[in-house]
Amino acid sequence: MSSGNPADNRPDSNGQLPEQVAELAGKLSEAQDESRRKRLARQIPELASRSSQATRRGFRSGRDAAWQGVQSGTVAAARRVRPATVVAQRGAQAGGSAALRTLRASGQWLSGQVLEMAPKVPIRNLATLQAQHPGLDTEQLADALIAGAARASGGVGAAVGAAAAVPFIPTVPLELGVETMALVAIELKLIAELHEVYGMPAPGSTPQRMIAYVGSWAERRGVRITSGGLALAVGSPLRRQLERRLLKRAGQSALALAPFLTGAAAGALIDHRETRRLGNLVREDLRKRAITQ
Repeated sequence: MSSGNPADNRPDSNGQLPEQVAELAGKLSEAQDESRRKRLARQIPELASRSSQATRRGFRSGRDAAWQGVQSGTVAAARRVRPATVVAQRGAQAGGSAALRTLRASGQWLSGQVLEMAPKVPIRNLATLQAQHPGLDTEQLADALIAGAARASGGVGAAVGAAAAVPFIPTVPLELGVETMALVAIELKLIAELHEVYGMPAPGSTPQRMIAYVGSWAERRGVRITSGGLALAVGSPLRRQLERRLLKRAGQSALALAPFLTGAAAGALIDHRETRRLGNLVREDLRKRAITQ
């Protein structure tokens, strides 16, 4: 619990980014007081600015590589004495390839960070949830968890939207990467706790369970465990699906921060809506499975 001093909730800038985001998202999801939620949410853009220089260099090198690809493709095409249409086509192809490579690298970075972060997200078991929400039945408790997670996501969107206006470009800036991680952490926590509420927690150790919930997040449904278990190896279909979902989530945040929208209000609305939608999809799947058991 917080001591009431805002400084006590500030992430340690010397720590690892996935752990910092997981801890902050956990506190934000469980915060009942609106002022505390706002204070915690404002730390998301702060966390982005305090992140390690290595992470920043990774993003910058990705953007630089994309821009250099566009430039080199255009210059190489221009040096050839060809019709204007050929020059334009080659320049566009070079730029498109560079953008695609950058998107793939961003998706791989985000998926790696999420997989590292997932086991660190604090999850409450059913007994703890019932103690914190006395008198609620299964459906009411699920309602409360979805509403709380949606408020937390909306707070993140509002805080990041108020901090800066970022145009939509085919890269994932550091701020959007951190925001996306925070939103995913809130939603992973929601998914895991919904599984607790409906009596279907994923089996295995904490890392194994959280990897299962990452798969659930990517597939927008309850956990499916095969006889061979669940793995998210590089190059696997599920890993690629995770990367696509993460880039889509980051793109939604980028659109919310575009100058022609309303920044904080748009970010809050989009993130609140998406988290609620995901919670309801997973909840409906778990509810159906609970009935058939």
